Amino acid sequence: MPRSSVDDLIAFLAVAREQSFTKAAAKLGVSQSALSHTIRGLEARLGLRLLTRTTRSVSPTEAGERLLVSIGPRFDEIESSLVALSAFRDKPAGTIRINAGEHAANSVLWPALERFLPEYPDVRVEIIVDYGLTDIVAERYDAGVRLGEQVAKDMVAVRIGPDMRMAVVGAPTYFDARPKPLTPHDLTDHNCINLRLPTYGGVYVWEFEKDGRELNVRVEGQLVFNNIALRLKAALAGAGLAYLPEDAVQAHLENGLLVRVLEDWCPPFPGYHLYYPSRRHASAAFAVVVDALRYRR
Repeated sequence: MPRSSVDDLIAFLAVAREQSFTKAAAKLGVSQSALSHTIRGLEARLGLRLLTRTTRSVSPTEAGERLLVSIGPRFDEIESSLVALSAFRDKPAGTIRINAGEHAANSVLWPALERFLPEYPDVRVEIIVDYGLTDIVAERYDAGVRLGEQVAKDMVAVRIGPDMRMAVVGAPTYFDARPKPLTPHDLTDHNCINLRLPTYGGVYVWEFEKDGRELNVRVEGQLVFNNIALRLKAALAGAGLAYLPEDAVQAHLENGLLVRVLEDWCPPFPGYHLYYPSRRHASAAFAVVVDALRYRR
């Protein structure tokens, strides 16, 4: 339906309900002459008289009454829906969808949301764990989580975690029969537990840096997984060396279940950022979720 026809119907409803061009014009914020012209144009298009006018009153004709009864409730429903939507501006409510990797979901998102959600019972958060570099706009996510260096320049980025480090670890039993690697090149002689990333269609290349020198090593081994939990489990079982986030293995390093190697080749790097396409029209729910996740040193 053309926009002009919708405006004409709204004008008709106002006059029919107020039974006065003067009151209806004031309600709509238009002049009486403009309102009268609109009604005449609607009647001409329909080929029906909708209103009976006298010097003292305005009332719907039989056709006008039928139109009033038919469309009046529908416009009321639309208005009620729009009023209900306004609550999203003022009251944190609704569902926020976030795309993130397994480690970010466990180490950053969940600890913050565990504290946040009890304070906002009307806010729902849906976290989809995904290692791929998903297009959050195309997939209709409200936000995504990536390492700082991976966030596109056209996105709004909010830091939600501290700097990170990776760690190359193995069980003590693994090193009983093998020497510890002294440089990343030595990893080619070891049984390494690999990570397959769907975005690249291959295994992840282990990244190292020392004294400004960057070195990427493509390692080999018997096992390939697509998550952290199984790589950690395999490393604890002595099945090989794993390249994992430092915080995921720290407790096992402290209790002696894992041994770290090549620590001097694993410097800190920018941690996780929440990213999204625009600051415009953010709902109250989205705003409080972003604030809850924001990293504060």
